[in-house]
Order: sequence, then C-alpha cells, then structure tokens
Amino acid sequence: MRITNLRWHWIAGAFFIALFAVLLSIHLGALKKPPSAVFPPKSSEHATLTPKETWMNISQNGRKIGYSHRTFVNTGKGYKFSETVFMRINTMGMVQPMSFKTEGLLNRDMSLASFSFNLQSSLFNFEVRGFVEGGNLSIYTGPPGHQNKAVLTPAKVPYLANSVLDMAAHSSLIAGQSRTFHVFDPITMGDRPVKVTFVNREKIATHDGEKEVKKMVVDFMGVQQFAWIDDEGTVIKEEGLLGVSLEKVSSREALREFASSSADLTDIASIKADTIITDPAALTELKLKLINADKKLFLNGDRQIFENDLLTIRKESLKPSVDQSDKAASELAVFLSPSPFIQSDDTDIKQKTEQIVLPSDSAVVKAGKIVQWIHQHLEKRPTLSIPNALETLKTMTGDCNEHAALLAAMARAAGIPAQIEAGLVYQKGRFYYHAWNVLYLGTWVTADAVFGQLPADVTHIRLVRGSEEKQIDLLSTIGHLKIHIEDYR
Repeated sequence: MRITNLRWHWIAGAFFIALFAVLLSIHLGALKKPPSAVFPPKSSEHATLTPKETWMNISQNGRKIGYSHRTFVNTGKGYKFSETVFMRINTMGMVQPMSFKTEGLLNRDMSLASFSFNLQSSLFNFEVRGFVEGGNLSIYTGPPGHQNKAVLTPAKVPYLANSVLDMAAHSSLIAGQSRTFHVFDPITMGDRPVKVTFVNREKIATHDGEKEVKKMVVDFMGVQQFAWIDDEGTVIKEEGLLGVSLEKVSSREALREFASSSADLTDIASIKADTIITDPAALTELKLKLINADKKLFLNGDRQIFENDLLTIRKESLKPSVDQSDKAASELAVFLSPSPFIQSDDTDIKQKTEQIVLPSDSAVVKAGKIVQWIHQHLEKRPTLSIPNALETLKTMTGDCNEHAALLAAMARAAGIPAQIEAGLVYQKGRFYYHAWNVLYLGTWVTADAVFGQLPADVTHIRLVRGSEEKQIDLLSTIGHLKIHIEDYR
C-alpha cells in the first residue's frame, strides 16, 4: 500500500494525540501516590471526600470541544470515584470522538482499593484495571481472555483523586508555597512528579456569579497549567496546553449539543522548517541546529551526534548480522521480552511472524520482511488509542504508534531485539511528531514501517527511546523547540 501525502500527515501527526491524551489524564484526573510523610493527611483534607458531582465544559481557545463529569460518593465501606470525559479531536482535518472513563474504589483511609480506566475512540477500545494487595499494585490491560498483567511496587500506598488539585486545595498551602505529587498515569503506567504552587487569591467570573478563589499553577514535565479552586476544594476553572481550558458549569450546559472540535493538533504541534528538503529518503547526512532543546532527551548516541546544539544524523548501512555473543545477554534480553503493549509472546503474534520469515533467514532479512509486511498490510489512518501490538494485528489499522508497537512485537517474536523511538520527522516543509523503531542487527538500526524504511531516513530526529512512559518526555519540547537546517547531503 502506498502512502498518499495526506495519509502520511495523518500517520505522523497522530502521534501527538497520544501525548495529548496523557496530558489530559493528568489535567483531568489521575491515580496519585502521595509524597513522603512530610505531608500526612489532615482532618481538614477529608473535605476532599465530601460527596460531590461536578460538570465541566472543555474548550479550546473559547470553542467547546467536550465535557467532563466527576462524581465522588460514600459507599459505607469507603468511597467511589468516577470521571467521564468526552471530546472531539481534530488531526489533519479528520475529526474523531474520544472518551475515557476512570473509576476507583477507595478504602476508608482514602487508600486505593481498585480502579479501572477505559479509553474509546471510533476504532479502538483500550482498557486497564488494577487493585492493591499486599503492598503491590497489580495492573491488567486488554480485553477479557487476552489480558496482560504487570505488578508494580510503589514506594507509598497509591491513592486515587479526581485531580492532584483536590489534594493540594486541602493541604494548607499559603501563597507562594508548593507541593509535589507523584502521579501514576494509567495510559503509560508510569509516574512523574507534578508540582502544584498556590499563587494567590483572586476573584473570577463564573456561571454562578463572581467568586473569590485560589489560583494554582501546576507544573508537569515543564508544561504549566493553571487552576482556580474555591474554598470548598472544587475546581472552578483550569487552563492548560494548546489553549485548552475547563470551566465548571451546570449538567444541562455541559450536555448541550455542540458541533465543534479541537483545532488541528497536528499543525499546532509541528515545527516549521526553514529549508525545503526535496528527497529526504536520498540523504545520507543531515545537520540541524536545535534551539531550546531539552538536553535531558536522548539526542546523542548511535547514528546521532549532538554537540553545542548541533545535531548530526548519519544514515546507517545494513551489514550482515554479527554474532551477538560478545554483547551481554542481559543487555538485550529486555528488548526480546514481552510487555503489556508489546505482546511478543502472544500466539497470534508468533504465528503471523512465522508466516512472514523463515528460520534460515538472517536477522537483517527477517527485519526487512517484517518491516515491508507491516508497511504493505496495515491501513494507515490516525488512531485515538493506546498503541497495542495485539489489537493492531487484529484490526490491521493504525498510525505510527500502532506500526511501531506491532513491529517491535513481531521483531522480538522473530528473535530480534527491538525498541520504540519517538521524536520528529520531516515532511513537506514541517517536522511532525512521529514514532518508529530501532532493531538490534549486530548494532542498533532504525526502522520505520510507516515509510517501509530500513534503515529510516536521516530526517527522523530521535528525542526519546523506550516505553510509553518515556515518550511523555516529549512534552518538554512542545511549543519550545525550534529547528534550523544547517546542511544536508
């Protein structure tokens, strides 16, 4: 299947939707681990557990794109929390509905007993659930009968809150003080610090009239969001990335019909190039000046050299696979093992891989066959979901995230260590957020099943390498990173 220009934009730009969903999961509600005992629960903080129901409109630059509904009730034995979010997301002119729902049961002491998270779009349905037992948090992903289990051991007993703001609102902060929370995100199954600072008190207009509220700044991965909270601990308004805001309204107003969707997130997130590259696939070397780059990203290593803000990318050459005995087995074993979203040990994944490659094929030949099979057989379209190799094999549809997840799973099933890389790639005058793979073929070599490239062309700028949790690091580049093309050949 050849990729038209429009479809390619869909695939590359849709990567940003996954980051957008992650940010919203933090913005709207998350599983939370409390900080150290410096901030023990206080009786005044139990106001968070007061039964409540909140409806909010979700807007972007003043245009409604969705709504959220939160409830918190006393069950007698503990508490039950529920939040439902619905939005219309636009990527490259294609509007898709997206909804996710989080439910949790809390013990009387506010600690988490169990939770479930479901994300639905026009094509995919992602589910994850978990429960706490014996100090461990057991996580299950996937539909019944095809679930994958992961066991986490958090440093502290995990808690569930409708947002970190609810806890911060009752932590007795005074103006200028901050509190840091470690947020566990069910989309990536990872946790990162979120810093909340009480700025001051101010008056704002609400649908109930003027109110005096607390203004908070939320800092997540260098991305700042703002919130206004009343004295009862209810979030009245939030403002965040890409012009997205939430405002407390009546249920009637939240459920009122609306036809608008978000602005095109693909265009908003992309970076304009200052030079036109006519044939990226033909290049062997590319030199770029990265302005405002986050130095903590994985910019230097393998085919990339990063020094003094200058990034040089050289295309790899495919050589016959060498004996891997000189490479510590422990270093590569993890990249051959299955993970919750890369189910390389699944029977369907293994059987399909065996149909594509021969046992006698070299690693290079196996890699080439798998890359081309995925490139030719997957329908390429933007997908609002969490990349899942097994689900992708069943639907045979997806964007760059699904291509990368399936390639990683099939490569591992074929005995080839594989990872996922993410960053930016050039297309028609712009750099778009994108995901691809790196395969160990005696050395790490890039591969892009969307383009059918092995190795991938040098306009693939790697910013991170690793799991879904690692890809959250890309948030630090949005709206900050600029690229100047110095030279290419």
